[in-house]
Amino acid sequence: MLRYSGAAYRYLLGAVRDPDVASDLCQEFAVRFLRGDFRRADPGRGRFRDYLKRSLVHLVTDHHRARQAGPAQLAADAPEPAADTLGPDEPDFAGGWRQEVLDQTWKALAEENPAFHAVLLLRIENPEMQSPEMADRLTAQLGKPMTPENVRKTLQRAQAKFADLLLDRVAESLDDPAADLEAELKELDLLRYCRSALTRRQGRAV
Repeated sequence: MLRYSGAAYRYLLGAVRDPDVASDLCQEFAVRFLRGDFRRADPGRGRFRDYLKRSLVHLVTDHHRARQAGPAQLAADAPEPAADTLGPDEPDFAGGWRQEVLDQTWKALAEENPAFHAVLLLRIENPEMQSPEMADRLTAQLGKPMTPENVRKTLQRAQAKFADLLLDRVAESLDDPAADLEAELKELDLLRYCRSALTRRQGRAV
């Protein structure tokens, strides 16, 4: 639930364009998830997030049908939808999942090393800022002296840590990370954030 709820909400919001309805549907998704409706997911038939997307499509379809027919309960354990799309205006589930992975990685970095998080975020928000100015900003923000050299070293370590955490987040969502991790990173356009870290990880696995 913690892994996929954010991506599910983004998809539902894009599909119904109403935050209140999206929240209600997200709660229904959580109920179905927690009571075991997704136990039928078979890794042999594809990725779990593809199965999840089909389930969300069906949830939205149920909502539209119920709205047209009048007040009604969403089906408790309905079969998978026959189609994988809602039409040309369907929201991008993969894009929502990509953003959720990045958000989870930033959160993990902040929890594990607040200094790394602060330095990397400052660099991303101010790409043209020089090390001396960054040092001044971070000294005030972190409450400890930072020199330009400290900033450069910390930034390098923060980038490496972010890449490792990103790999962890994606690997956790795969049934066979050793075989599928690189392809998943490419599909989600995340490989550019962690190419070196992936090479190091693959080298250790050999």
